[in-house]
Amino acid sequence: MTSAAPHAAIRTQVRIPLRFTDGYSTTALVSTFTGLVDGREHLALECGTPPPVPLVRPHSECLTGDVFGSQRCDCGPQLREAVERITVAGGHLLYLRQEGRGIGLYDKLDAYALQDTGLDTYEANLALGHAPDERDYTVAAQMLQALGVSTVALLSNNPDKAVQLERLGVAVAARVPTAVHRSEANAGYLSTKARNGHHGLGSVERSGTVPPSTAAAG
Repeated sequence: MTSAAPHAAIRTQVRIPLRFTDGYSTTALVSTFTGLVDGREHLALECGTPPPVPLVRPHSECLTGDVFGSQRCDCGPQLREAVERITVAGGHLLYLRQEGRGIGLYDKLDAYALQDTGLDTYEANLALGHAPDERDYTVAAQMLQALGVSTVALLSNNPDKAVQLERLGVAVAARVPTAVHRSEANAGYLSTKARNGHHGLGSVERSGTVPPSTAAAG
């Protein structure tokens, strides 16, 4: 059943130059919001010139990967890839404060400690009393509504994002896969996401990455 997300509004917009550690740079129009249901400080970054069906990446915050370059996940490389692809295609990166698939930073680090004893990423969440994935994309739908976006090309390998957005009234015209940023450190993590989380990661056992696909609605 489809139900529209509660109304939210743009609070502030400011243009910020971005530069990544590999030298890639772009400019983003950063929006903050009022009325978001969870009260957290989520951000939308508009890069490039959005077409009628923009490329949209809901990216869950990962301090260890996004900021410190942790190799235990693929979050930092996915963020870097998304910003460049959205700049080229035109669209929005939604930076969602949902650390550790929604369980928070400290519990995520506790989950890492459990993974070091042999549990996988989903089993560790369960052992801590959490669901395997507690993320809720209501705020993503609210942000898109406030930005005037009703239909998206969704840049994601996670089918749950498309299911939740569709249920919240955001039409997903296409689901565009991201590259597979595999390393020796995160290979098991990626395999678990493909097996248990149904992420469309192709063959994560291959070396290297899968080239990004071109965004196309349809």
